Amino acid sequence: MGKRRKSRELALQMLFQADLGKQKPEEVRHTFWSERNSIAADERGFAEDLFRVACDRSADIDGLIERHAEHWRMERMAAVDRNLLRAAVAELLGYPTTPRAVVINEALEIARKFSSPESVQFINGVLDSVGKELEKRP
Repeated sequence: MGKRRKSRELALQMLFQADLGKQKPEEVRHTFWSERNSIAADERGFAEDLFRVACDRSADIDGLIERHAEHWRMERMAAVDRNLLRAAVAELLGYPTTPRAVVINEALEIARKFSSPESVQFINGVLDSVGKELEKRP
């Protein structure tokens, strides 16, 4: 597994912990990294960046997701799907030079690992739609 994929999975896990545990970002960082001493600094750094963008821009990110997930509210989505979407949209916003196709493909690979087959199609559709909107922004 590549370092970026590992970082994306770590960011997903951090977002999942914050979401389900109703924890603040500082609490998540403290407990999450205290149990993962063997993570390389560059993997940790990218995971931290994605988590930070997702937390700092959570209202914008959730709004984008809900607009493009027709007939789905955030709280009704599976927790893994919701947080995977948040991580991917955070990457689209925070790393605009990363090709949209790369961000989406990475999210789909992680969804195949952590979510259901139906979720892969859902995530693909939402991220593609969000990505198209973001490309139109100045």
